[in-house]
Amino acid sequence: MSAVTDTAAAPAAKTPTLPDAQTVTEVKHWTDRLFSFRCTRPASLRFRSGEFVMIGLMGDNGKPLLRAYSIASPSWDEELEFYSIKVPDGPLTSKLQHIEPGDQIILRPKPVGTLVHDALLPGKRIWFFATGTGFAPFASLLRDPQTYEDYEEVIITHTCREVGELEYGKELIDSIRQDELLAELIGEGFADKLRYYPTTTREESPKMGRITDLMRKGEVFEDLGVAPLSPEHDRAMVCGNLAFNLEIKDMLEEYGLQEGANSNPKHYVVEKAFLD
Repeated sequence: MSAVTDTAAAPAAKTPTLPDAQTVTEVKHWTDRLFSFRCTRPASLRFRSGEFVMIGLMGDNGKPLLRAYSIASPSWDEELEFYSIKVPDGPLTSKLQHIEPGDQIILRPKPVGTLVHDALLPGKRIWFFATGTGFAPFASLLRDPQTYEDYEEVIITHTCREVGELEYGKELIDSIRQDELLAELIGEGFADKLRYYPTTTREESPKMGRITDLMRKGEVFEDLGVAPLSPEHDRAMVCGNLAFNLEIKDMLEEYGLQEGANSNPKHYVVEKAFLD
């Protein structure tokens, strides 16, 4: 399924005039509810793949309207990429969805977050569990050489309601597998470590069902040809809606995995920042 519109071409970048302003360079609308965009990156910004920053626009009252957004681009990228929902009545996204190349957004360059390699103990296999736009931090981590250096197997699950909502992730996975730069940085054959497991809950697709239900039935492990999660071999990162995060957190604990943090690495981490 193709995107709703083609990628908009970037005009010459404007000189930032707002405090912490960055210039939008590319916008792509994937469905009537989802879009992604790229913008310039502050020269001083350093972040770990998987972290988030505060971005936004000036509100009608003249004050910045900011929300937490995971950086979807890897830490080595010269630009920043973000992946967002469109909420008609959302204070920020109702306006943000209309940005075009050349427009400016506000970016507070203070990255934070729990979905980082430093928060996990060494393991054999890493699971990225995502729903909806929760795919964004994993779009960063999946393009980070450290992910493939640290793990023998990388599994990304992505659950959405409709097939079109999977398109951003599918296109990214396809591009990673053909990325000559990553192959040069990591080594030939790195893409063989990457496993992609998309599912839908409403619209018919090759794999239907909530990832948590498929895990309980053992279907995920059978499809992928891997053993159920264990604290000895598996590590996990989770990013999705609140109900999903809580449900899969309980499931991971049942498998014997313990929640980690930057200051106390363990077996899994959950992102606690949410969009509007």
